[in-house]
Amino acid sequence: MRYKNYISLANNAAKIQINELKKIKKVFNKSFVKAVDLILGCKGKVIFAGIGKSGLIARKISATFSSVGIPSFFCDPAQAIHGDMGQLERRDILIIFSYSGNTSELNNMLKFANRNRIKIIGVASKPDSILLKASDVKLILPKVKEADITGMVPTSSTSLTLLLGDCLATTVMLQKKFSKEKFKVFHPGGNIGNSLLLAKDIMVKGKKMPIINQNKKLKDAVKVMNSKKLGVVIIMKNKFIKGMVTDGDLRRELNNYSKDQSLKRFMTKSPLVVNENMTASKALAIMNEKKITSLLVVSDKDLKKSNKSLKGIIHIHFLLQNGIK
Repeated sequence: MRYKNYISLANNAAKIQINELKKIKKVFNKSFVKAVDLILGCKGKVIFAGIGKSGLIARKISATFSSVGIPSFFCDPAQAIHGDMGQLERRDILIIFSYSGNTSELNNMLKFANRNRIKIIGVASKPDSILLKASDVKLILPKVKEADITGMVPTSSTSLTLLLGDCLATTVMLQKKFSKEKFKVFHPGGNIGNSLLLAKDIMVKGKKMPIINQNKKLKDAVKVMNSKKLGVVIIMKNKFIKGMVTDGDLRRELNNYSKDQSLKRFMTKSPLVVNENMTASKALAIMNEKKITSLLVVSDKDLKKSNKSLKGIIHIHFLLQNGIK
């Protein structure tokens, strides 16, 4: 059938690119080390440039650098001659992609950078190209077989260039000790940002927490619960968690106890707690498993102690509002 031929063609194209990508190891040499050191020592911005398909790759890698906290943007060489050169400063670094290295539109940018002593990391496949001759650090791409039927359409070559850019980014991230915590700062929205939210990011804390001393009466608990609107009251003793009373507990006990009854008679002792660095998604899973709507949050060091200080409270509504699923 025809679809089998399509799959065969796609598998063949994928196989070619996978094999060609293995050549990336040839780029991991002293020049690669110099490029990483130059980026790590940059006092300004890491600016990416390229024309055509190389420009598209440069845009993506620039976006990756920005997403991990390295100031970066893409500068179109064709537009730069009309004023965008003003974005380049001496303390910046230019990383320019061109598979041939002889793209004419790069000439003015290269001259400007050389004249103003802006460091250039050139990425090209021809060592004697204009780009690499003008570059301070030369990353030479190995020649690869393109994956299309003509062997001319940029496929394997663009994949290899993208892989090199990503390897630069991940190496720099490791040296800068980039973490999930830092990543979350630059990705506050979307699925990635939500998946990195921790308990401490969405918990209620401080004066917003419905807390009450264990010596208070049932009527006091009702008053606190109504004012804080979380459906729970946390019973405290000397700044430590003693127990918890939910709105369900109150509804069940109001018919059996007077408003002046002690809270200790019907509170849940040693309620379930989680540490402040637990992911929000895991907190939601615990709520679903235990069929509860609130979790108490404590510090990591307090988690295993018998006496725990309350850091905050997570309510299921906060999780849902933040898109946690």
